[in-house]
Amino acid sequence: MIHPRAIVDSGADLAPDVEVGPFSVIGPEVEIDRGTTIGSHVVLEGPTRIGRNNRIHSFASLGGAPQDMKYKGEASRLEIGDDNVIREYCTFNRGTEPGGMLTRIGDRNWIMAYVHIAHDCLLGNGIVMANAASLAGHVEIDDEAILGGFSTVRQFCRIGTGSFLAMSSCALKDVPPFITAAGNPASPYGLNSEGLRRRGVSAEVVQSLKKAYHTVYRQGLSVDDAISRLKGIAAEVPQVERFCAFVRQSKRGIVRDRSSRREDTPPSASEP
Repeated sequence: MIHPRAIVDSGADLAPDVEVGPFSVIGPEVEIDRGTTIGSHVVLEGPTRIGRNNRIHSFASLGGAPQDMKYKGEASRLEIGDDNVIREYCTFNRGTEPGGMLTRIGDRNWIMAYVHIAHDCLLGNGIVMANAASLAGHVEIDDEAILGGFSTVRQFCRIGTGSFLAMSSCALKDVPPFITAAGNPASPYGLNSEGLRRRGVSAEVVQSLKKAYHTVYRQGLSVDDAISRLKGIAAEVPQVERFCAFVRQSKRGIVRDRSSRREDTPPSASEP
């Protein structure tokens, strides 16, 4: 299953059915679980652990040292879960000491060509990152978020569950769950209604989320006052509670409105 023109270090640990294409290089302290395929010209550096049934395409470079001038060679690591698709020319870096020495990618993510995931990023499950989307260090992406092509996220920001960051947008603040954000810097443009529909969220829950969005973004309230007004509905609707908890816990602050833009006409907000 390993092409004769691939180079696999004796210190790597590959399951028996792992496939490795020609001219790929797998270094020491790389673990790859069963069912995973590695294309041609892929570079994997360790310590890195890759789970089951992943598809890693040509010219990806995963597990390289973090691009952080404070990094001094500490034994940090990269962990990738199961059933991910990682397309051509993606780059994922290992962690650093301030980030717990770990960059982690969850399960069932669809990561398109030229995506960069920097040191200490933590990604959940079912995420879509379109071509050339890039994450700075210490970014967190929650489950089922979508990042459009050429979008970027500033260091230490968080992108919430089921949210959508539009093509070529730049998130300088946290993007709450279930909303659409667009622009540079990114600002909110209502719920990610299409994403909610695709996941089969009921009309009643969507209406509750619309009320939560309107309370936070359209009533001129402080964040604390808005969240206080939503306590009753949050107690009854788990999705609203998730939205409110995210806003309460935000360390960088959430994306806010820009008066020069309309909510119903986001620039470049088509899905990948």
